[in-house]
Amino acid sequence: MRIIGIGDNVVDCYLDQGLYYPGGNCVNVAVNAKRAGAKKADYLGIFATDDKAQHIKRSLDKEGISYEYSREVKGVSGQPKVNLTPDGDRIFVGGPKNTVQHCVKLKLTEEDLSYLRDFDLAHSSCYSSFEEELPVLSSVIPVSFDFSDRHDEAYLKKVCPFIDYGFFSGSDLTDEELETLIELLSPYDLKVVGITRGAKPAVFLSSGRRYFRSPLETEVVDTMGAGDSFIGAFLVGYLDGLSMEEALEKGAESARHTCTFYGGFGYPEELEG
Repeated sequence: MRIIGIGDNVVDCYLDQGLYYPGGNCVNVAVNAKRAGAKKADYLGIFATDDKAQHIKRSLDKEGISYEYSREVKGVSGQPKVNLTPDGDRIFVGGPKNTVQHCVKLKLTEEDLSYLRDFDLAHSSCYSSFEEELPVLSSVIPVSFDFSDRHDEAYLKKVCPFIDYGFFSGSDLTDEELETLIELLSPYDLKVVGITRGAKPAVFLSSGRRYFRSPLETEVVDTMGAGDSFIGAFLVGYLDGLSMEEALEKGAESARHTCTFYGGFGYPEELEG
């Protein structure tokens, strides 16, 4: 299975540690897909020109993730500030708004599209400011998309016609709200819908059937990137021919492992200032 993450890259700044870690949904999914056995995992996005962008690149190099088609724009990287609760959950407490990804959107070229045809799947997210490019992207490759907790009807209508796999964070949804979301998604021909629910079993839908996957027990250090890890490993398993149950097990195990260390996939660097 060959996958490419297209969209956001950031560094997560842990205020209590004085450290930052490479991350961003699309970076995390690509890295975790590679760790889960993807034959090839690349990244395409917009890098800044600061030291934090250089650290992200070095980390991707160490993971064997190519980013050769990415752009570089003069400016600063996304750097959300993070505090951890005693039980390892992360709380975002702001960050700069003048980052390159706030200022510039990625637009696909014919050269990009030729390159993307070599992959089995592209993954993007609601954090990537990439929605306008989904129609052209989906014309050359299947698309996976992480909505996080964004599931208003207008946004679903904008994104869902151009994707094959949709993932949602539903930890704050009541059972009634969960059913409402599932109903809103019913008009779209998605191959898989995945809705994680925190400590509750995740709900996955495919071919008219529901599947449930409880989180695996572990001693949680940090939940940063656990959902991205789940997505990356699940997609690798599912597209490589595992059954839904087997792919969900693969995703759950990957998420469990990610909760045992700090950052989305490691590589701490000292946070100056």
